Amino acid sequence: MPADEIEFECEESMDKSVDYFRKELLGVRTGRASTGLVEHLKVDIASYGSTMELREVAAISTPDPTMILVKPFDPTTIKDIERAIQNSDIGITPMGDGKMIRLPVPPLSGERRQQLTQHIKKLAEAQRVAIRNSRRDANRKIDTEEKASTLTEDEAERLKKAIQDLTDKYEKQVDSMLDAKTREIQAV
Repeated sequence: MPADEIEFECEESMDKSVDYFRKELLGVRTGRASTGLVEHLKVDIASYGSTMELREVAAISTPDPTMILVKPFDPTTIKDIERAIQNSDIGITPMGDGKMIRLPVPPLSGERRQQLTQHIKKLAEAQRVAIRNSRRDANRKIDTEEKASTLTEDEAERLKKAIQDLTDKYEKQVDSMLDAKTREIQAV
């Protein structure tokens, strides 16, 4: 396998880890209303006979910082949407009026802020581990290619350094996203 292909695969894998972390952070509740809290909720719609994401069956908006408004495209699905929100772990009770659902976002308690901070730290560490695993896999491929004499020793060393630089870059991205979300959660 060519050196640039090994590097490209590694970078692609690390990029997926950072993207996954970014998407996970959208679903973590802060003191402010955000459509990211609910748009990926899975809704079992009995009349359609399928499971869909909330954003596929309703318009979601935040008219003010403490309210999320969900307007189903099909009013017959409102009960299914309410049930999905109720069964989720976001901790918000839906209030439906037959045409739309209001989700009042209560302020976070100090204890809940700490729990959320611990949760996102665990998510960040899991993604750091995934990034390091990508580095390990790439280094193994480099060693295999070096033993097969398709890479010289100098090329292998240069490539390992490039992989380490990628690892550092993506770990810094995870750390900066973690810091930003922590500040957001801790803000009162």
